[in-house]
Amino acid sequence: MLLPSKKDLKTALDVFAVFQWCLSALLITTTVIVVNLYLVVFTPYWPVTVLILTWLAFDWKTPQQGGRRFTFVRHWRLWKHYSDYFPLKLLKTHDICPSRNYILVCHPHGILANGWFGHFSTEASGFSKIFPGITPYILTLGAFFWVPFLREYVMSTGACSVSQSSIDFLLTHKGTGNMVIVVAGGLAECRYSLPGSSTLVLKNRSGFVRMALQHGVALIPTYAFGETDLYDQHIFTPGGFVNRFQKWFQSMVHIYPCAFYGRGFTKNSWGLLPYSRPVTTIVGEPLPMPKIENPSQEIVAKYHTLYIDALRKLFDQHKTKFGISETQELEII
Repeated sequence: MLLPSKKDLKTALDVFAVFQWCLSALLITTTVIVVNLYLVVFTPYWPVTVLILTWLAFDWKTPQQGGRRFTFVRHWRLWKHYSDYFPLKLLKTHDICPSRNYILVCHPHGILANGWFGHFSTEASGFSKIFPGITPYILTLGAFFWVPFLREYVMSTGACSVSQSSIDFLLTHKGTGNMVIVVAGGLAECRYSLPGSSTLVLKNRSGFVRMALQHGVALIPTYAFGETDLYDQHIFTPGGFVNRFQKWFQSMVHIYPCAFYGRGFTKNSWGLLPYSRPVTTIVGEPLPMPKIENPSQEIVAKYHTLYIDALRKLFDQHKTKFGISETQELEII
């Protein structure tokens, strides 16, 4: 009888770690809905559902007030398997002083932001060792905090809701050494996430600059080389029925429904898991910002331009190390 080798077991654990993360939101949400419907409709235990909803209402603002992280969750061995699957690598170009606060801006979003989760919501990449004294707070969609149990899972990794009130709280009520992490392009950037792409949705995204100015905190440009290589995407004929539906859907809910695909449980199969391709994230030099409580649009535009220049410089300095042509540039739309 042939037993699986240590390498086979390691590969299986790596795949499972990514699988559970990619589908956790769907699985937990489905389970919560089905179980609570069953309790209400078919059993006398409906008070359990009432208690859950009461707690949800009582705890509603926690994701906007620093969340509820659990250090042991960030250190789960499972996340090391998650990181090894790709693998993920986090590199800094400058030291970060823990006596200040920062807004770290991530590019590109990719399809599922796999790299950003691995680096900043877990310790798999060694964040605390690379940036001692710094506490990361990755900001994500508020919808993740609407579902009981899912919100606890998400918050346990240090994630908070992406909103102005959340950023204000983290930069004013948590002392120093805090790093607020935003993915500037958001879901709008998913449609441009194709292997080899360097297109960023950033031209009209200046809210993070305004927040940095209002709080007088430095912006840190960060680029993940390889994030857009984790999935392929089917591009439908421009003007066709499906393409028109995609644009209509985006106009209604501000989310572009991408027809993305990757690999399955085995290396050469088709599925919705990301490809196991390396992602290296370069954290750039902090860009200091003056403190201006009510910055004008002209001031915001000025520092937005300075930020884009710093991001281009970071990209150009490192792109050839990751197989990108010297002539390829960031496309800002």
